[in-house]
Amino acid sequence: MPKLQASTASTPGRLGRGRRVAGSLAEINVVPLVDVMLVLLIIFMVTAPMIQRGVDVNLPVSTQSVQITSERVFVSVPLGYHDNHILYLADEPIPADKLQERIRQKMETRTDKQVYLRGDGGLQYQDLFDVMDRLKAAGVEKVGLLNKLPGER
Repeated sequence: MPKLQASTASTPGRLGRGRRVAGSLAEINVVPLVDVMLVLLIIFMVTAPMIQRGVDVNLPVSTQSVQITSERVFVSVPLGYHDNHILYLADEPIPADKLQERIRQKMETRTDKQVYLRGDGGLQYQDLFDVMDRLKAAGVEKVGLLNKLPGER
């Protein structure tokens, strides 16, 4: 708020002018700051979905599948599994020989011992069964195979 000064008769040259506003304004104008912040918010809202990337797995297509809604444990087997024996627990790359211990740790506190397996459509059948055997040895009771609906990306 600007400061007001009352004029006095003793000041020469200011007779009859009344009140005067002091010249110092020490307030910050926040309107440009708010404009910049809104533009940045819009930029982040547009780019955030593009940043998220997962493991590229080409799932097989099925017309009789249902959507999973609750929190589940996912193991993804990429196409290169046959060569390097690397698979993914959620988004974390894990060598196949370490999978049993990591799954055993995850299943300790869970009541439903269920894991969903995402295998690339180009994988050999034996590779999927190798991963399923490792999951069963780690204490998993049910292994679900995931697929995608026709037209789904």
